[in-house]
Amino acid sequence: MALSRRTFSALAGSAALGLALGGSGGPGAPSAFAGGTAPTGPAPEPPSADGERHTIGYDRYSLLVDGKRLVVWSGELHPFRLPSPSLWRDVLQKMRAHGYNAVSIYVAWNYHSPAPGRYDFTGVRDLDLFLRTAAETGLYVILRPGPYINAEVDGGGFPGWLTAAKGTARTFDPDYLAHVDEWLSQVNRIARRHLFTRGTGTILLYQIENEYDSHVTEAAGRDYMSHLYKKVRADGIDVPLFHNDKGRNGYWVPGSFDTGGDKGGWLYGFDGYPSPSQTPPDWGHFGSGGMKGGATASPATPGFVPEFGGGWFDPWGGAWFDGKGYAESRRTRDAAYERRFYLTNLANGLTLHNVYMTFGGTSWGWLPAPVVYTSYDYGAAIDEGRNVTDKIAPMHQLGHLLQRVPDFAKLDKASEVKAEGVKVYHLANPDTGAQVYIARNDGTDAVTTNLPTDAGDLRITVPGKDARMVTTGLSVGRRTVRYSTAEPVLHLSAGRQDIALFSGRRDDMAELVLKCPVEPFVQRLDPEGAWIYDRNELHVSAPLGQGGLTRVLVQKGESETPLLLLFADDATAVRLFPYDTPSGTLLVYGPKLLRHVEVHGSEVRLTGDVTETATVEVWGPRGIDKLVWNGRTLPTRTTLAGSLMTTDLLPEVPEVELPELGGWRMRAENPEAGPSFDDSSWRVADRKTSYSTTEVPEGQPVLFADDYGFHYGDVWYRGAFTGSEGLEEISLAYRTGTQGLLMAWLDGEPLGTHRMPVPNKTTTIRQGTWADTAVLPVRERLRSPGRHVLSVLVRRMQHDQDGKALDTHKAARGLTGVTFTGAAPDVTWRIQGEAAPDPVRGPMNNGGLYGEREGWHLPGFRDRDWEAVTLPRSARYQGVTWYRTTFRLAVPADVDASIGLTLEDDPYRAYRAQIFLNGWNMGQYINNVGPQHTFVLPNGILRTRGANTLALAVLSEFTTDSGPGKVGLTLLGRAAGGVPVDPVPSPGR
Repeated sequence: MALSRRTFSALAGSAALGLALGGSGGPGAPSAFAGGTAPTGPAPEPPSADGERHTIGYDRYSLLVDGKRLVVWSGELHPFRLPSPSLWRDVLQKMRAHGYNAVSIYVAWNYHSPAPGRYDFTGVRDLDLFLRTAAETGLYVILRPGPYINAEVDGGGFPGWLTAAKGTARTFDPDYLAHVDEWLSQVNRIARRHLFTRGTGTILLYQIENEYDSHVTEAAGRDYMSHLYKKVRADGIDVPLFHNDKGRNGYWVPGSFDTGGDKGGWLYGFDGYPSPSQTPPDWGHFGSGGMKGGATASPATPGFVPEFGGGWFDPWGGAWFDGKGYAESRRTRDAAYERRFYLTNLANGLTLHNVYMTFGGTSWGWLPAPVVYTSYDYGAAIDEGRNVTDKIAPMHQLGHLLQRVPDFAKLDKASEVKAEGVKVYHLANPDTGAQVYIARNDGTDAVTTNLPTDAGDLRITVPGKDARMVTTGLSVGRRTVRYSTAEPVLHLSAGRQDIALFSGRRDDMAELVLKCPVEPFVQRLDPEGAWIYDRNELHVSAPLGQGGLTRVLVQKGESETPLLLLFADDATAVRLFPYDTPSGTLLVYGPKLLRHVEVHGSEVRLTGDVTETATVEVWGPRGIDKLVWNGRTLPTRTTLAGSLMTTDLLPEVPEVELPELGGWRMRAENPEAGPSFDDSSWRVADRKTSYSTTEVPEGQPVLFADDYGFHYGDVWYRGAFTGSEGLEEISLAYRTGTQGLLMAWLDGEPLGTHRMPVPNKTTTIRQGTWADTAVLPVRERLRSPGRHVLSVLVRRMQHDQDGKALDTHKAARGLTGVTFTGAAPDVTWRIQGEAAPDPVRGPMNNGGLYGEREGWHLPGFRDRDWEAVTLPRSARYQGVTWYRTTFRLAVPADVDASIGLTLEDDPYRAYRAQIFLNGWNMGQYINNVGPQHTFVLPNGILRTRGANTLALAVLSEFTTDSGPGKVGLTLLGRAAGGVPVDPVPSPGR
């Protein structure tokens, strides 16, 4: 498909700007637009749906937006892992405040499509709302709709119904592509309303497929990628497209497949998840080179990592992190890890950088892939409870640096520099002459060394397993920094002065030298700062962190524009927030979070969060004299630093009291186990063939749950037969995801339970499909003539992903074959799984338990005839028992409280619980496997000012006593502020 002239013009930009989406052709092909297409200069304004047409181009250095260099500093967030649309704004605002200028999102096909031809983009699935919210927040969007996304979600994002459909996935198979085209049409209908090129939204980039490393040299793969490319373009998506190479293989570089005549609309990107024990790799333009070197596979396009590790996922049992969960992921991939690895990326010329994950969230319901449990916290900089962690410091500092200091958008590799004990990268901006030195310490002990620079040898200390950046020749407004041992964070103009912020580790001594041919007038505004003027240079020093923010004001000399130098340690720097408004740029210091700023005449209206007492200091446009914080006018004074500062402290956040959970009611279920249960409405399992990759046993019917339309959660089987006189054993072959389980009854009598093993760290940690056979003896008293019913409950867990494009998502779930020893009965099978998808909560909320089908999990269900019980409780029972209670919360209206549910019990008790809050399936707890014990209850689903219904569906084995044990609410975080939260619908019966 050739592009129309109009479409190509939108892609390539205007001739007047000299832009193009350059860099077509094969690996290493030169581009007429590579290099020199845009000088170093200010970054584009923050994006919005401004109604104006925009161009997106690139050269080997960076993207070019309307002719200006843009470094993309993006964070991954999955809307489907935060099923409360109001909270999308909360996390997006936290990302923007802490330096991100883009958000990358997957769009999960399975989340939006309960059945072929049916799509839902309403409620918690409102993609249009998310894209509007991102634009209102001032973030670019990197859209990633697959069709395959992986993402540690069920089936890698493929809908459950696709597991039973004809066609080989992730190939040029026409049956598969017919479904794909329908999906992309639905997504693109929404996406094209939010394209940055059209001024109607902020979608900047669009990904097709995901980590596709199969069929690369085959027509099935090349034609598949070509089909996706042409389909997306035909749907009106005119922003640059890309793919993320899994590892660094040089797959799908520009020119590797047919784009229908479209030139220059394709970027090469690759993913990287290096371990903390690994030496940070050189994967950028300045690395080892070649097709396997990362960005060097496509030298004419900018260095792009669509996914770079911001943490790591944890499996059932917690083998990755020795059972310590995501706290250990965060500890091992901490702020020092980020500095060491992300600064190495910057030193390698990578200017499109997406951190996966920045907010991990929750794989609620039956969303998680087999390899993960409910929490997808990921050890990310913003935790599952939406709390900003200490890991945010490097993200905050680097993000604002790349947006506010234009020199970093265009760096070349410079002369080699060596320093004892550290690895040094030397870069230079060819336009400004600014020099950047990144010193990395890969050892465990701190290293103090002399760093050779063009400004002379500088004495620096780099902590073990950390890195630091030193700059020389950097312009800060109308003055030039000869050198700084503290790292630049931002430079901006506010009011009548320039402001430059430098940061480092606590107790570091920051040393900065300004070139000053004429002696300036200098004021030390905080006692920690010190200065001396000597031989046309101003030497400024400050111990970082000892007194909070250190201010030094430089006036007169060779410039009439004052320069305010700010010095901060990491904890202080993350409380400094730049914000652009139509009236000018502001810098705000003090609160835990700055969400939004408006300037109305002389009044500055701020909204944000506070977690402890704090002052607020604002540098802004000339003439401001009033501060309003969250609607409240604050008394202020004008400072010598040219700021407006509050004279009173903002109060700390009020206490939040959580009730104890009591008033429990209990009822046992699984009537399906009894011989007299009416199963006449169940599906007869009589199919003979299947599209599954699992072989159907010869002479037996298909028993795979997906073939009968049951794709999520538990599934029941009832096999009726006559005569069991000689029956000795029943062998039940079954397949599940990780931690699957099978229970069986004969005529209502338990035969036993079988469950899959816990993954180990060496061989099975990534295993997505588990197969085994439960061999269950039949007691003599159950052997008799007449009618018998074999009842089997399978906790199927989730579908495997399809990372290698082998249709592994089609591996069977549920029973796969049944054989008998001592008899050969003729069995008629019936099967029942989940009921029709919940119209509000979606297809992955419910499974096939009796209580789920009857609405026992819903608010409003009448449970007054259930047995009253207290917890903890101990019982020995094979099957399912439900527990319900209600509780009320009274969180103050101006407090954002993050609340979780914590379950704890004797680890030797073998049971699991599905957690339902107001009808929403918030995850699965497995007591004797773990490691997860606390489950986040997102506000909106959780009524923080009102009544809530909590239900636990406890599935217990007969091998040990079961619980539940201690069940209680846990306060995960609190702040005065937050965003308004609309209740997420939780209809009852």
